[in-house]
Amino acid sequence: MYKILIMLHDGDDYIRMNKVYIESMPVAGQYIIHSDGLPYYVEEVTTFVGYVSSKGAIAIVVVHPAPKDAAVNDLYGVDIVQDLDDPEYNKKDK
Repeated sequence: MYKILIMLHDGDDYIRMNKVYIESMPVAGQYIIHSDGLPYYVEEVTTFVGYVSSKGAIAIVVVHPAPKDAAVNDLYGVDIVQDLDDPEYNKKDK
């Protein structure tokens, strides 16, 4: 698992979204569905080389909202918790 920091590139601003754990590192040009259920286009992936952090993040992934006419927007009705979460993982929390 990789711990990354997701940054939203909105206009001229970069806005910190959150830190997340991922199993495979996204690449530029890929779409991701974020925990808010919305699709984002991966603009850039910047990894830290030789950097040790107590916070544990190893990369910054810069994203921007997917264009409204992108096919990925047709993934409506996906409930992140219901459809994508690992039920075995959720049992550990209880």
